[in-house]
Amino acid sequence: MSDAAIFVLVFGGLFVLRFIAATLVFWWILPEGDRCPNCDAVTLRVQATGFERLMPRMRSSWCHECGWEGMLRPGPLTPPPGGGPPGPPGPPPGMKPQRRERRDVRRNG
Repeated sequence: MSDAAIFVLVFGGLFVLRFIAATLVFWWILPEGDRCPNCDAVTLRVQATGFERLMPRMRSSWCHECGWEGMLRPGPLTPPPGGGPPGPPGPPPGMKPQRRERRDVRRNG
């Protein structure tokens, strides 16, 4: 093998390894979850049409409190305040829900 081919393979391999190392370090320093790295508030997901196709494992986010915008890694999401989505209250623990009887309703007309 000629010296030029060995030179190209060695330096080409070092270039590829440098790119892989930089990508891993960048992934490692990205914050995880949905919290803002500046003010620790919950961020809103921003739809980035072109970039998400290239990097589907990252999410574009924007903080409405401090104006930060950037990329976040997927991670645990902050639960909504109040513990869950609003809905009708259920029966107290230990009680069976009561069944309602169906009544025939006649309309005038």
